[in-house]
Parts: sequence; structure tokens; C-alpha cells
Amino acid sequence: MLLQRIGNKGIRLGTLFDRAAARHPAGVVILDHDLDLAPALGRRTTLTELAGLIDDLASRLWSVGVRPGDHVVVHKSDGFDITLLACVAARIGAIPVLLSPKLDGATVAELLRRVGRPFLVTDAAKLENALPAEVLELSRRVLLASGEHAGTISIASLAGAPRVPAVSMPPDHPTLVTHTSGTTGTPKLAVHTGTTFQARYRPQAAVVSAAVRRSEPLAVHVSFVHSRMFTAMPIAILQGHPLIVLRDDDPAPVADLFAQVPPGFIEAHPNTFLRWEVLADDPRGPLANVKYFSSTFDAIHPRTVNRLLRASRRKGRRFAQAYGQSEVGPIAARTYSLKDGADFNGRCVGVPFPGMTGVRVVSRDGNPPTRENPGFIEVRSDGRIVSYLGEHQRWEKQVNEGWWRMGDVGFRTRKGCLHLLDREVDEIPGIRSTLEIEDKLFTRVPELVEVIIVPGADGTPVPVVCTREDKPLDPVAWQAAVAGLPPMAEPVQWRLDDLPQTATTKIKRLELARLLGSAT
Repeated sequence: MLLQRIGNKGIRLGTLFDRAAARHPAGVVILDHDLDLAPALGRRTTLTELAGLIDDLASRLWSVGVRPGDHVVVHKSDGFDITLLACVAARIGAIPVLLSPKLDGATVAELLRRVGRPFLVTDAAKLENALPAEVLELSRRVLLASGEHAGTISIASLAGAPRVPAVSMPPDHPTLVTHTSGTTGTPKLAVHTGTTFQARYRPQAAVVSAAVRRSEPLAVHVSFVHSRMFTAMPIAILQGHPLIVLRDDDPAPVADLFAQVPPGFIEAHPNTFLRWEVLADDPRGPLANVKYFSSTFDAIHPRTVNRLLRASRRKGRRFAQAYGQSEVGPIAARTYSLKDGADFNGRCVGVPFPGMTGVRVVSRDGNPPTRENPGFIEVRSDGRIVSYLGEHQRWEKQVNEGWWRMGDVGFRTRKGCLHLLDREVDEIPGIRSTLEIEDKLFTRVPELVEVIIVPGADGTPVPVVCTREDKPLDPVAWQAAVAGLPPMAEPVQWRLDDLPQTATTKIKRLELARLLGSAT
């Protein structure tokens, strides 16, 4: 952890774009959508213009009474301005609380109660179509990024507010609140400080700086409310890379954009990369210039890694997979190359960052953790959050003398490599690792775009499968694929869009099992 602490002055989100613009005033940011807060800015802008926009919007929030230490909840229609609003609030010392556009209205209302009468930034579309009327009472003031609604203030109407200087907060002061995935219930609100964010930014920034030339564009498709966005984005703009920010992961427009501006580095969700496998067959070669693919959030399947690497034409191309969590940031990592093939052991998630993060596996039964007897994975990092907002006792239950319980089970090899087998809550009796089986099925059945193994009503493992273009699953191919695997029920085919997903496109396995039981 020592290397995370030396000279750690905090991430300083409020002046992030000012510092980036000072270094690279003509630095380019390319969007695949218009900003609700500044549609006239267009889809190709500069760091200097975005720094000015943040300064302007911060002054508008100040004019309606937002002050240092106030919480500003952002829950609006999807777009990069969600991320920018976090910088806006931080610029005047307020604490942004980012809630995914995918959250339902009841959950948003519950989280507003937990925060305690914050300022709320939303839009007319959310108020009219998704949010309950009580959010107006649960908020000190409601500001609209777009549209109009009774009882609210349009941010556009505050144009011309006198500019105010940036407010500097201590590095250990809360700088951002994000929420957990909510795969096991109502999301928890994770409290980050400037220091914790800078600590988790460092190992990633060091890797990118050494691996990718400054002139190479970095493309990012990450949930705008996720903590990962606030390490991926600063890496790009502070190092001077042209930044491509994607809201949508539809392969067709992505291919068009990448053909015009070929990225050298791509950061995206595992399920996004899964959708982008089809880009490997595009004759324009939209992935041909990629030197590094990077992903975290969830398990990445070997088939996907291999297809993407084959789509690149760069020498020495790599796929970097990080293991981490919203609460602690990246903890361990490894890279893959074409030499690893399409059937490597995807359960190996790598080794900790030297001098920055630590990992241990704790026995569950008194015997040493092994592949056959996995233990609890615990980690250490200065990037760990300092609390769950409104639920500090819940945070304390996961901390043991500085070690953080990840909620995963696995083991470490003699060489120190960490192997992740399953989430604790997803374990199925008789199955050593559902993730391991899913990896094998992906490799053996090319038409699969998703496969999730959940327990049925009687505890029998049930594979829920989705195929490309929703074509019927080939029963002969399936029977060949499951040969040698543990006994499972017959597969159940669903449309991919019908699977319950988190903000980072992870499948909510417990919810899926419940829905499967209801359907049955």
C-alpha cells in the first residue's frame, strides 16, 4: 500500500478538467451522443471547452444554494453529463451521489431517504415516466438537466450565474458516492474520498502510461455512475490521449465510430466486449488498431478474449483483466495474448499490484483453501471506500483488521496467482464453479451470447442461455457441449434483453433464479 500513499493529494475531481486542459488545451473528447446539459457543444469537443462548462454549471448550482458538504444526487437519463455533474458538484465542495439511470423509481426514493434530503439533479423524462412524486418531498431542491416540470428548477434557466472559485476540500473528505451493483438487493452507497480514488487510480495510470502512446485514442464504455469511470477518464485526459466516450454499445454504430477514429486502448464491461465479438468480422477492421483491451467488473470469457485479440492487427496486443470491486477498486490483474488460445483458465484472475494491493484467502472450515475446498477472498488496498452512507455498521462487518471480505470464494496457487471460482451467494451444491462451466460452454457453443447457471426450485443447476439473434439453440450441439460437465437441467432459452441486469450489465443471478422459478 506504500506506493499508493506517497504524495497522495487526492483525485481532486472538481479541478480535474482544469488541470487536464492546462496540460493539453486542445485535447479532444469524442462522444457518441449529445449532452443534455449542453447539446450545442456537439459530439467533438475539447478539454478546454469541458473545463469551461464545468465551471459554468458549478456556478449555477452555487446560485441555488449548493454549498460545501451538501449532497447532490444525480439520477438522470443516461449520458456523459452524469460524469461531468460529479465534477461540477465537487468543484464547489459538494458531494455528488450518482444513481444509475437503470434504477427503478422505488429504489431511487429509498436511496434519497438514506442520503437525507439532498439536492437532486434529474430531468423531466425521469419525473414523468419513472420516478414517484415523493422524490420532490425527499429532496431539498430538484434541478432539471433537461425539460420542465412543476416544482423544479431548470438548470438552463440559471445561465449567467456569477462564476465562483473552485473550493478545495481536504483529501480525506468524501468526494463521491457511488452505489454497488445491487445484485443481492437494494444497492449500498459507497463513500469514496479524494485519497482513496487517487490510490486506486495510480496502478492503472502507471500501466497505461507505460503501454500506450499518448497519441493513441482511448475508448471507454463504462457506466457513467460507476467508480471505474473516475479512474479510466482521468487516465485519458491527464495523459493527453484523445478520449472516446460511448453511451451505447450497439455494435453497428460502434464499428462506424471506431472505423473513423481507431482506438489504441479500449476499456469496457465484459458483456459489452461479448457484444463486440461481431466486430471481429467487420471488413473495415474497427478493432485492428487496438493494442490493449481492458476490463473489470465481472468475469470475462476466454472465447471473447480470443476473438477480440484476433481482430487486432497490432504486434504484442494484450487483453488486460483486472479483479476488483466498487468498494476497493482493482486488486489483482493479468494479461492474455493470442498464445493463450480460446480455452485458457479464465478463473485465474492474476496477482496483486506490487506495493499497492494485497490478497489473502481465508479458510472456511479450518483446512487450507484449495481448488476443491475454496476459501473466502479478502483484500487490502488504500483505494477501499471509507463507509456505506447511512449503513456504516454494514461496512464494518466486511472489514477484518484492514482486510476487506470480497464476497467471493477461491484459492491461490503456489506462485501466488488468485483463482476466483464463484460469488458466495451464487454457489450451487455439487458444482465446483459455475463460472468455470460457463467459460467452457461459451467456448464449445459459438452461438451463445450469454449463459448463466442458477439453481432451480429443487436446487438442480439450470443453464439459462441466450443466442445470437435469438436463434433456437441447437440441441445436438448443446448435448456435445455438456459432455463431461456436472449434471444439469435442460437449458432454458431467454432473450438477452429480458435478463435482469445491473448498471454495468452484470446479470442479477439471484433475481434471475427468482424469475425462473416464477415462470416455471
